[in-house]
Amino acid sequence: MNWWQKLKKNPLARFGAILLIIFYITVIFADFVAPYDPYYSQPNGSLLPPTRVYLNNREGQFIGPHIYPTTQGDTNLETGKREIIVNYSKPSALRLFVQGSEYQLFKFSLPLPPTWDEVTIFPGIPLNLHLFGAAGEARFNLLGTDDQARDEFSRLLYGGRISLFIGILGVAISFPLGMIVGGISGYFGGWTDSVIMRLVEVLMTFPSIYLLVTLGAVLPSGLSSSQRFILIVLITSFIGWAGLARVIRGQVLSIKEREFVQAARAMGGKPFYIILRHVLPQTASYIVISATLSIPSFIGAEAILSLIGLGIQQPDPSWGNMLSLATNASILVLQPWLIWPPAMVIILTVLAFNLLGDGLRDALDPRSLGR
Repeated sequence: MNWWQKLKKNPLARFGAILLIIFYITVIFADFVAPYDPYYSQPNGSLLPPTRVYLNNREGQFIGPHIYPTTQGDTNLETGKREIIVNYSKPSALRLFVQGSEYQLFKFSLPLPPTWDEVTIFPGIPLNLHLFGAAGEARFNLLGTDDQARDEFSRLLYGGRISLFIGILGVAISFPLGMIVGGISGYFGGWTDSVIMRLVEVLMTFPSIYLLVTLGAVLPSGLSSSQRFILIVLITSFIGWAGLARVIRGQVLSIKEREFVQAARAMGGKPFYIILRHVLPQTASYIVISATLSIPSFIGAEAILSLIGLGIQQPDPSWGNMLSLATNASILVLQPWLIWPPAMVIILTVLAFNLLGDGLRDALDPRSLGR
């Protein structure tokens, strides 16, 4: 039985993979799936609870799924709660594939140094079609609105782009670095190994969270969220490669003594060619598993930095800065719908990666591949 068949037969790994596929597809198509612009503030619509969906009108007749225009009224001084005003005279039907705000689907741009000017890589496809929404004056706030009257569900989807892809980009930077450094250290040995391992040990002594906070605090205040995103990836990647290099070095020490490596060396293969062509591919199973299990740490690092105000800044959404509202006690008590969605998607994402990583570890175990 090969590793793919073993992975498919693992229900927990399959659940994690399906959940991740759903999350990534949703955030990639966030412009289409989100009903509203994540930066748009609704008039008199701050801190609205999730919109209630009705099937019958006020006379008890079934007219299908619909909602009513909802706004915030005055605050009750005794309870601290704000009055919710619902206009029952203007029902708005819920529809699939409704027209709304315009967007550029698949638009991709990056700030490039040294000027950090935004450069459009792909202009995108102009559209105004959204997966669902209300056909009328009412606005369908699936998860309510935040303190700036912005749709929480739309911001959750757009924020997922940063929170989900920061892990993939972080692994794409840190893992090749860790593999190459660890491979060189283990293959050459001697003083090269000693120097590299001392550097690795110095990096591993720094507490990662405190180092992230320190480095995040010294970022220039005028950076855009795109620039902060790139710098956070670089910072987290700089922290994450040392542990991997140490493990790869240990594996290379044993692999370099095997017959096929000795044969390549005897045939005149250059050291770097042997490392890249013969040695490092033997560590592929560990790399795949470790990368899958490391992505949640990058997501957590971004969430922590954004939560304490050193990561992605408002009004740009990320799951971390959406959680920053949790520092307000009144929000936790009176508007819990603002806290639970970003907290739950972070928990589910980390759980899904861990389940998939555990499944890959079992499937790629060389002792079980032949069973």
